[in-house]
Amino acid sequence: MITRIRLTTAILLVCVFSVVLVAAPKNYGKSLTLSKTTSISEILKDPEAFKGKRVLVEGRISDVCRMRGCWIQIADSAGVAEIRFKVEDGVIEFPRSVKGMRVRAEGIISVRTLTPEQQIEQGKHEAQEQGRGFNPATVKGPKTVVQIEGEGAQTK
Repeated sequence: MITRIRLTTAILLVCVFSVVLVAAPKNYGKSLTLSKTTSISEILKDPEAFKGKRVLVEGRISDVCRMRGCWIQIADSAGVAEIRFKVEDGVIEFPRSVKGMRVRAEGIISVRTLTPEQQIEQGKHEAQEQGRGFNPATVKGPKTVVQIEGEGAQTK
């Protein structure tokens, strides 16, 4: 009888700790410092107003860099707007298992215009990363790229 109680108690403790570990947020990079979130669609609507500013965004991870885990693509809650959260190679490495998870991510907004040549180079690189093809003829002119230069993130 006592052995059964001990076994039942041990099993319950393992289950409780497993749930706590799974539910616990996972931190990447620096600790988050902001408490107020900015919507991704608000940033993309007027990127110049946010250029160089620190923001905290929240959403679902829709994609992850397959080579080094150096970026995640974050979709807003409506799934309408997305922004890339990019870190320096080797600073933070996001495992592919974070895809689909909720994330809070903080960093500085970067806005830059890519020439057609830069877009082709970037397109080739991303195609290689993701194991897909790229057609340079799809590039039609300069393109503005908005992303978060990532500093820290927390997944749930």
